[in-house]
Amino acid sequence: MGFFLETLLGGLMTGMLYALVAIGFVLIFKASGVFNFAQGAMVLFAALAMARFSEWIPKWLGMAPGFVTIALALMVSVIIMIGVAWLIERLALRHLVNQEPITLLMATLGIAYLLDGLGPMIFGSAVYSIDVGMPKDPVFILENVFDGGVLVSKEDLYSACIAAVLVALLSLFFQKTKTGRALRAVADDHQAAQSIGIPLSRMWVIVWSVAGVVALVVGVIWGSKIGVQFSLSLVALGGLTSVPGAIIGGLIIGVGEKLSEVYLGPMVGGGIETWFAYGLALCVLLVRPQGLFGEKIIDRV
Repeated sequence: MGFFLETLLGGLMTGMLYALVAIGFVLIFKASGVFNFAQGAMVLFAALAMARFSEWIPKWLGMAPGFVTIALALMVSVIIMIGVAWLIERLALRHLVNQEPITLLMATLGIAYLLDGLGPMIFGSAVYSIDVGMPKDPVFILENVFDGGVLVSKEDLYSACIAAVLVALLSLFFQKTKTGRALRAVADDHQAAQSIGIPLSRMWVIVWSVAGVVALVVGVIWGSKIGVQFSLSLVALGGLTSVPGAIIGGLIIGVGEKLSEVYLGPMVGGGIETWFAYGLALCVLLVRPQGLFGEKIIDRV
C-alpha cells in the first residue's frame, strides 16, 4: 500500500505540472478560439532564456550565483516573454483579426517553428540546467501509518505546490475579473466583442503574456527537474474551453502515466510513459470530442 501511495502521489504532483501546461492551451483558446501549437515552443524558449540568463547575469555583475541573480534572471525572462507576446500580436495576430480559425491555427504553427528555431539560435542548443534553489532530497511521510513510510521528493512537492497556486490564481482570474470575462467574450465572438468596445489587440497581448509567464514557470520547474531539453510532451485532455477540465485532465495523465509505467510496464517491456498521454487523449476524444469538461457546441441550421 505504501508503494502504491508513493506512485500515486508522484503522479499527482507531476499531474499538477501537466495541468499548468494545459491551462496555457486553454488561455489562448479562450482568447482566439484556436489551439495554440506554439505553447510547447514557448515553454522551451522561456526555459532557455531562464537557464542562460542564470549563467550570464552573475558573470556580467561579477557576483556569485545566488538568490539575487536568480531573481534578476527570472525578471529578465518574464520581460522577454511579455515582449514575445507583444511581437506575436503586433506582427501576426493583429493582421488576422476576424479571419477563419484555420488561419489563426496555422499562424500559431508558424510561431511555434519560429520560436523553436530562434531559441537555440539565441541561447544555444545544449542541455542546460536551472538551479532555483529547490531542495532535491526525498523525505518520508506517514511513517506512523505504513512500515517505512512513504517516500516523496521535496522538489516534486515544491513544484506541485507552485503549480497548484498558479492554477488557482489563473482560475480566479478567468472567473472573477473583468479582463477574464472580456477574454471569454472575445473567444465567443470576435466581432461582437469589438462591437461593445472590447479592444481585441489588447486582449490578445494580455493573454499571450499570461501564457508566456505560465510557460516560463513550467519551463523553470521542468528545467530544474530534468534540464532544459526538447522532450516535454504537451497534451490537452480536459477540453479547450474548461479550466477545471484542464486541471482534472492534467492530474489524470500524471497519475495514469505513473501507475501504468509501474504496474503495466514490466508486462510490456516499459516505455508506457512515452505514449500513454497520447493514447488516453485519443480515447477521450473518440468518446467525448469536446474533452472531459469542454462545452458541447451545437450548430443550428
